[in-house]
Amino acid sequence: MTEIGFIGTGVMGAAIVRNMMKQGLKVNVYNRTKSKTDDLVNEGATWQNTPAAITASSDIIFTMVGFPKDVETIYFDKNGIFSQDIKDKILVDLTTSTPTLAKKIAIKANELGGVALDAPVSGGDLGAKNGTLTIMVGGDQSAYDKVLPIFKTFGKTFTLHGTSGKGQHTKMANQIMIAGTMTGMTEMMVYANKAGLNLEKVIETLSGGSAANWSLSNYSVRILKENYSPGFFVKHFIKDLKIALDEAEKMDLELPSTKLATELYEKLANKGFENDGTQALIKLWWADGKKPVVKD
Repeated sequence: MTEIGFIGTGVMGAAIVRNMMKQGLKVNVYNRTKSKTDDLVNEGATWQNTPAAITASSDIIFTMVGFPKDVETIYFDKNGIFSQDIKDKILVDLTTSTPTLAKKIAIKANELGGVALDAPVSGGDLGAKNGTLTIMVGGDQSAYDKVLPIFKTFGKTFTLHGTSGKGQHTKMANQIMIAGTMTGMTEMMVYANKAGLNLEKVIETLSGGSAANWSLSNYSVRILKENYSPGFFVKHFIKDLKIALDEAEKMDLELPSTKLATELYEKLANKGFENDGTQALIKLWWADGKKPVVKD
């Protein structure tokens, strides 16, 4: 049986591992904070002490961490993935990272006899739990074909978009789109509430028309419940939007809406909400996310 290695068992990573194990896959796990793997180990995963140990014990290694600097450490550190023999192994980075780093990892993997895919995902914590993530892949076709059955254990949509780095570019396109829907949803709720409308009715109405979108369907409900737990962290969204803006600048593109969304989320983080979910953007208008009572 193919052994899977998984590095990074945060909110989404843990859910992905569970879906892998539900399909009978043997999974080795590592996380910088060991306690975050305890439940997974109790459910059947095998703990390994380092990324190097994960690599040595696994045939296909998945990584899913917070920031590009974390990805670089996991792959290139003295106890990292590339410290081991990776001949004929497949490395799959699910982190939203930079196209440049994805290419660097792929080149090093090829030099060592392995192969790497960049495969960032979209769908948040619910998509990870339900096994319905969208997976955007860059890299080698044959490696993609080999990993596809595993992608199907936690994803619903999966597409190879081209060579190394193209998966990350596709994720940037995704984040640019989400930036617009999040700011639009937030301002819609602030406006509707100020106008004295019933927000539940407004959300139901808009969800049935051309304003319908994923952010509205999934995050407006959380806001109404004053639930700002992270399906996706504010700090990680800022990271993604900055990558998108950096890549746009390299291509001589202006993205004013994305730039404004980045500034709004940075303002939110500076107020102390960087570890909230992205739906906390409404806290820029509503104190602590509590809907103000509007009198006629």
